[in-house]
Amino acid sequence: MPDRKLTNIQWQFIRQYSQAAVTSVLFGAVVFFVLWEFAFSIDALQSWSLQYLNLSIPAYPGLLFAIFMIIVMSFVAAFVGIVWGYIQGNLLKKRIETLLQSTIKLERGNLATRIPDLGRDEIGELGRHFNEMAKRFQEQVSSLQRLSTHNAELADQVKEAAIIEERQRLARELHDAVSQQLFAISMTMAALKRTVQLNPEKASQQVELVEEMAATAQSEMRALLLHLRPAHLEGKTLNEGIRGLLAEFLEKHQNIQFSWKLAELPNTVTKAIEDHLFRIVQEALSNILRHAKAENVEVRLTVVNDQIRLKITDDGIGFNEDETKTSSYGMSLMKERAAEIGGVMTLSTAPGQGTMIEVTVPILPLK
Repeated sequence: MPDRKLTNIQWQFIRQYSQAAVTSVLFGAVVFFVLWEFAFSIDALQSWSLQYLNLSIPAYPGLLFAIFMIIVMSFVAAFVGIVWGYIQGNLLKKRIETLLQSTIKLERGNLATRIPDLGRDEIGELGRHFNEMAKRFQEQVSSLQRLSTHNAELADQVKEAAIIEERQRLARELHDAVSQQLFAISMTMAALKRTVQLNPEKASQQVELVEEMAATAQSEMRALLLHLRPAHLEGKTLNEGIRGLLAEFLEKHQNIQFSWKLAELPNTVTKAIEDHLFRIVQEALSNILRHAKAENVEVRLTVVNDQIRLKITDDGIGFNEDETKTSSYGMSLMKERAAEIGGVMTLSTAPGQGTMIEVTVPILPLK
């Protein structure tokens, strides 16, 4: 929907009040003139004018006097209408601005927003309904966060049940892959000791075979270590997890400059919220490494007005939000994670302008 320029409601009141006042004066003057002509004689009008206004009315005295009075009264009415319209419009404008600003705050995730008493009319009633809606919205987000915490606890229980099975799988893979490769290397090296003096050419082939098996074993170990990488904070705070993640990226990707500024979170922030924010950081950094071609990446975590704000920016190639990108699934996943904890994720990007991801999550008191 295209943006439309709003008309100042105060100026609308000034214009309407002044127009109504002038119109009323003109209508009343016409009625007054007609009644005057019929009710009084011209001589009486001339006598009143000479006595009170010191005016000598020549021909058509009723008409000239009516025109004069209409002009004077129109100016007075216009002035009164402007002043009165300004006062009434300003009062209404302040009340509507209170509604507008509160709506914007609620839209941006400040669920503690409440509107003061705006009176007993329709606008005041609208403010009271707004407060009820914000209160219910806050309660729903609080319930959503509690549900997310409960889901995280259930996930921990399921994870504990899967640890034994995962250990058995890793043991099998270590035995079937790395252990067998190491055993083969050991046997080849034992044979190499006897072959190196008797058949140097065959020994050279065995050395190449050992190098190939060692490289294969190394690849298998890297794959296993990748599977062992924790997907959650694993007992760490959100700050510790993000710092560790960024330090690892900084060490492994020296062509990218990573910087971060992380604020301490209040104790009321649940573990589920920290886990979701950590996964959002992981996904965002993964997208940057795969697609952005960035040289500088910055991560900021702040707490402002009972809100957690996570901002991740890069100076990469950016992209067009309207086009389908390979990172669209990752973006959708991050938005879903933000929504699960009652937050809002906004994306700002353009081709050649880099990308900024900002997640805002309200901090609600624990019940």
